[in-house]
Amino acid sequence: MSESRALPLAGFRVLSAEQYGAGPYGTLFLAQLGAEVIKIEPPRGGDTARGVGPHFLRDGESLYFQTFNLNKRSITLDLASERGQAVLHRLVARSHAVANNLRGDVPGRVGLTYEALKHVNPAIVCAHASAYGRDNPRARWPGYDYLAQAEAGFCALTGEPDGPPARFGLSMVDFMTGTQMAVGLLAALLDAQRSGVGRDVDVDLYSAALHQLTYPAVWYMNKGDVTQRVPRSAHPSATPSQMFRAADGWMFVMAQIPKFWPILCERIGHAELIADPRFAGPADRLANRAVLTEILDGIFSAAPVAHWQGLLEGHVPVAPVYELDQALDNPWVDAVGMRQHVPHPDLPDMQVLASPIRLDGQRLPARAAPFLGEDTDEVLGESGFTPDEIAQLRDAGAI
Repeated sequence: MSESRALPLAGFRVLSAEQYGAGPYGTLFLAQLGAEVIKIEPPRGGDTARGVGPHFLRDGESLYFQTFNLNKRSITLDLASERGQAVLHRLVARSHAVANNLRGDVPGRVGLTYEALKHVNPAIVCAHASAYGRDNPRARWPGYDYLAQAEAGFCALTGEPDGPPARFGLSMVDFMTGTQMAVGLLAALLDAQRSGVGRDVDVDLYSAALHQLTYPAVWYMNKGDVTQRVPRSAHPSATPSQMFRAADGWMFVMAQIPKFWPILCERIGHAELIADPRFAGPADRLANRAVLTEILDGIFSAAPVAHWQGLLEGHVPVAPVYELDQALDNPWVDAVGMRQHVPHPDLPDMQVLASPIRLDGQRLPARAAPFLGEDTDEVLGESGFTPDEIAQLRDAGAI
């Protein structure tokens, strides 16, 4: 980042009673964009993500926790206690937003809603990311990413047609929900800066997952069309747009729109397929997908992935299907600046993935995630607490 320009969220303070993945992932964007994100963690144990293995730093700190909590500050605070609530209110008076990803019935109980905080700060924005929402019979239900994938149809749409349902390899619903929470928070914050009035912002895993059904949902709701799994992870209607096996591995080839079909045929040395009536148009290729797959398999299996990638890249959308280690050892990761070195006291050359957001052509800055309660005294001091008051709060177990 340019030293002459502040990050766009510099000067904004966000308190976040967050844990594990969804909430911390969303506020990570805010923190890297310059907001002061203060994690509110229970005095005993902190964010459960600190204990997620198998890879740990000192005192049980985990690399999992580092993933989601770069650039943040940490305070310990017992929100269930009267003294903890008094501290919260003093912090809210000097903040712009409060975020959480607690179970749906919990924010109301621990005073994290706009109704509970508006008398302290009328402009405060309260963002909630729960499993099922806060205003329905499921509010008390615990819930996780994998459950949302299952119930929203993701698992049934993933995998080979003759195999069992499969979840995404990553907790994508958590990450979608956290990102959507951040978007909603920023929109409400923008309005609060203009109007002086904050509000509640809600997003939940289940709704976020359903929303990602996008066009298959619209197809079904309007035409009764139930999208099914297709072999080779193929697109439901465009073809060829799927995985193919080369001599030494898999690759994904996407002649997704009609213009790519003749280019594909010419680049692989089989221009005769262009005039084949079975593959003349998109509907013909879809109707004869199995035959076309067999023909292309025969062609692609004659040479390694690198050969076909060399012929197609930049002309037809193509990518190798990498294992996780191959994906991260790909030179392109460094070429686009997606690997970042972030010093940590126990791991001086700790590597993390850089933010996908760039400002003025530069990736966003990052610093290591905080130790539990590392910033408690400093944050409370900034909010007007004296050393004696802080000591009393600690003796009472409120921090």
